[in-house]
Amino acid sequence: MKIPHVYIVAGEPSGDRLGARLIAAVRRKTGDKVKLSGIGGPEMEAQGLKSYFPMSELTGMGFLEILPKLPNIVRRIKDTVTHILSNKPDVVITIDIPDFSFRVAKRLRGKNIPLIHYVAPSVWAWKPSRAKKIAAIIDHLLTLLPFEPAYFTREGLVSSFVGHPVIESGADQGDGINFRTRHNIPTEAKVLCLLPGSRQNEVVRILPVLKDTVQLLNYANLHLVMPTTAAVKAEVCNQLESWDKIPIVVSSDRDKFAAFSASNCGIAASGTVSLELAIAGVPHVTVYKVNWLTAVIARRMVRTPYVNLINILLDREVVPELIQEACKSDIIASYISSYLIDSNAAKAQINSFNQAIIQLQNGDIAPSDKAANIVIDIIG
Repeated sequence: MKIPHVYIVAGEPSGDRLGARLIAAVRRKTGDKVKLSGIGGPEMEAQGLKSYFPMSELTGMGFLEILPKLPNIVRRIKDTVTHILSNKPDVVITIDIPDFSFRVAKRLRGKNIPLIHYVAPSVWAWKPSRAKKIAAIIDHLLTLLPFEPAYFTREGLVSSFVGHPVIESGADQGDGINFRTRHNIPTEAKVLCLLPGSRQNEVVRILPVLKDTVQLLNYANLHLVMPTTAAVKAEVCNQLESWDKIPIVVSSDRDKFAAFSASNCGIAASGTVSLELAIAGVPHVTVYKVNWLTAVIARRMVRTPYVNLINILLDREVVPELIQEACKSDIIASYISSYLIDSNAAKAQINSFNQAIIQLQNGDIAPSDKAANIVIDIIG
């Protein structure tokens, strides 16, 4: 029997994690009889993928931030299409990074290769007309949110809600007691979890605000933890040298989730980490800052009143969104103080988390298994 050949593309750490889980699920379901090609990061490579070129070449966020990379990205689009056609895979799966993914898919259209895209573009947030254009490019869309398929099926694109990967992340299984013991944090002490982002430009903009925020939190027995990623750990540690109180820095998922379990509240850059904190039951605020021009463009395009997914799912601001002008140390410190002092405020947010998390599940099957079933069915 022919061994299926899967070509998979990711360009961000979150996509790399999603791709790794998908690869692992496909391996389980095929008895490890699958050939892999594509582009990915360390987690996909740990599952057996040899990346065609470094995933970091595709990583970027924001209009101005990505401009310097454009010439190389255009070249890599051509390279990737050529690589796919020469490898003749049974299916191509692109994960997120729509500006890259859909340009690749468009050039593969009509080449008799099934095209699957994993993670729906947020057409519900801006430019719903994109759904029609996307439907003309790919064959099947795998969505993370329950309300997303409707936007695409009405345009004739087969779309499947598979569930959000945060459900199987293990974010709610950290060992906080062990974490406190290992780092000499007393049981009665308060722990604040600081998450400045997973991209260099996020860390550069957000860490100084977090530094000022911590200085305003005048609590004698407050301990700081800072989960980060390998990609930005050097920048994080470099900036922390000027802090009066140095946080405990961890970089593995296991330590991150243990830090969550040990924490009383958190400050997190906007992104999937907010969902992880919600599943771990950690009250928190969302913060974010981008280049001023990127912010102007975003505000003109975005249709939803919220950026945090918990708030979007519940259609109300459960997690305070302190974005751009509101991303100030005094405002952030005010919210964090309320979570540290008022247990009712913390409990109210946690109760709302549970209402949102239910919507991210799709039955008892893990999201990666649902996605792998669809991939295998399409390969035939």
